[in-house]
Amino acid sequence: MANAAKMNSGTIDPIAFRNACGGFATGVTIVTTKLADDEHGMTANAFMSISLTPPLIAISIAKTAKMLEYISRSGRYAVSILASGTEATAMHFAGRPDDSVTDPLRQFDDLPVARLACAVFTADVEQTVDAGDHVIFIGRVRCMEAAAEEQPLVFHRGRFGKLCEHRPNLILNTDFPFEGGHW
Repeated sequence: MANAAKMNSGTIDPIAFRNACGGFATGVTIVTTKLADDEHGMTANAFMSISLTPPLIAISIAKTAKMLEYISRSGRYAVSILASGTEATAMHFAGRPDDSVTDPLRQFDDLPVARLACAVFTADVEQTVDAGDHVIFIGRVRCMEAAAEEQPLVFHRGRFGKLCEHRPNLILNTDFPFEGGHW
């Protein structure tokens, strides 16, 4: 690797670590919850599926984020995987309010979710894991919707992007022995 510097865990600079992790392209999500009639949301890219059976997802929230208390109190959260072209919405929920972002949320399973999303999930908190300066919320998915025609908003090295428009169709061979019997 060009310009690679080896560091051990005692010398890893947090900013260098964040920048190195930024080399992993991710989707962009909005994590939301609701307390009484108050809706709360934040932009995040720390999201992943955990299990197919039961359906579990995880989000990672900084201990300094207000959202940590909101999710802890509500016991529920929603994740909206943002669609391509929703950069203003992502920035709006990242703490940079944008007057052009009007009515970005809708209700789904009694939680707010993004209007323009590739997929939305609602989950009940099943487990929390203390993880350094973050808390991981593992949630059991209650409801979901997916819009197969939507392309995702992508984040890589501190910039938004999108998938290449041309992509070959991936045809999975059901006889192929994927780990756990699934892709």
